[in-house]
Amino acid sequence: MPRAVRGAALFYGDDFTGSVDALLQFARRGWTGRLFTGLPDAAALRRAADEVDVVGVAGISRSLAPDEMDAELGPVLAAFAELEPAIVQYKACSTADSAPQVGSLGRVVELGRETFGERPVPMLFAQPDFGRYTLFGQHFAAERGTVYRLDRQPTMSHHPSTPMTEADLAVHIGRQTDLPVGSIPLVAFDDLEALLRSAAEAAMVLDALTDEHLVAVGEAVAALPAPVFAIGSGGLSHGIAAANPRGGPAVPASTPSAGPVLVVSGSRSAQTRRQADAAAAAGWLVQPLPLDGPGREAVEPDVIAALRAGRGVVLTSDDADATSTGARPVLEAIAEAAASVISAVARDEAARRVIVCGGDTSSRVTRLLGVESLSIAANPWGNVVLLRAHAADPAIDGLELLLKGGQVGADALFIDVAALA
Repeated sequence: MPRAVRGAALFYGDDFTGSVDALLQFARRGWTGRLFTGLPDAAALRRAADEVDVVGVAGISRSLAPDEMDAELGPVLAAFAELEPAIVQYKACSTADSAPQVGSLGRVVELGRETFGERPVPMLFAQPDFGRYTLFGQHFAAERGTVYRLDRQPTMSHHPSTPMTEADLAVHIGRQTDLPVGSIPLVAFDDLEALLRSAAEAAMVLDALTDEHLVAVGEAVAALPAPVFAIGSGGLSHGIAAANPRGGPAVPASTPSAGPVLVVSGSRSAQTRRQADAAAAAGWLVQPLPLDGPGREAVEPDVIAALRAGRGVVLTSDDADATSTGARPVLEAIAEAAASVISAVARDEAARRVIVCGGDTSSRVTRLLGVESLSIAANPWGNVVLLRAHAADPAIDGLELLLKGGQVGADALFIDVAALA
């Protein structure tokens, strides 16, 4: 009979950038952690859970159809259940990116209840330090200094795969499942644990406007009978960790690495485009990422030459479309092209610090590079995290990666990362 690992918290991230954010939130409260880029074997998973406070598996479910989510997420949750953890978090985007046909959070509720018991699933998407708030079940998201209701936020209201037409999260997620979804407002938080225990609904959306509200949720979740299955953003990770801080080492603000930076982007976000434009204005080489083999082979020498000369490089794909990739999905083509260029640069040692833009792109690129797990190398500011890649391939092992969501970072992010000593 395997030994229970009840003290460990486990999480699955619906994309790699979100998974990194969860790892950071735990690390800031002294939790040691490890992030796998896919489900490891049972022995490796148990060993990690024995050695650190929180173990994560970075996934790609946010971009999958429900049947594909079953194949991706089901085995991870089953493996987690074998460890008998206190808390399992499904790390979702703080803008609740999901729809009935892709990244369905309703299906996640169903899978979680099938695996960990038919009890109400707490759901917290608020993340105040990232400009995400929930009040009376209505979700709000900041963009360029202005806080919008989610269905009116410029980016999310026009999202290419999961456009938000509803700010009431219980309604939004309720459209993705036949199970009932409710909400608990801040005014009822004095009885939060009791309300979560007794709720008739299958899942409950929770409000939060401040870090104190996150901690209140974390305390209530920790007090529920184990194993608790919960869904939420890095705000939920923050709350869980802050409710029970540990004594791990502080996260460093920089690393000894220096030199030019390579950026590959699968993001179509206006903010990522502004970052590329700022890099171009600063003298970086900025050009489209070729999606076909001959095009990549032609551009790689130019990229390597620029990096060797100390010049940063940004390869963009915001103008790519399905017609340029034949029968292959455009996301798959972008990821393959990006991984090919990164691999060539790493083998040449022209750069050891790489930024990958786009949550779905980051997920696929990291796996294509053969990265087995990731650890935090530095957190220079805000939610910007430099990761250290761990891989069997010596050219990839030790590579510093910044996996950036489309909307993340100031206009000068690429330039600022290159300046880190």
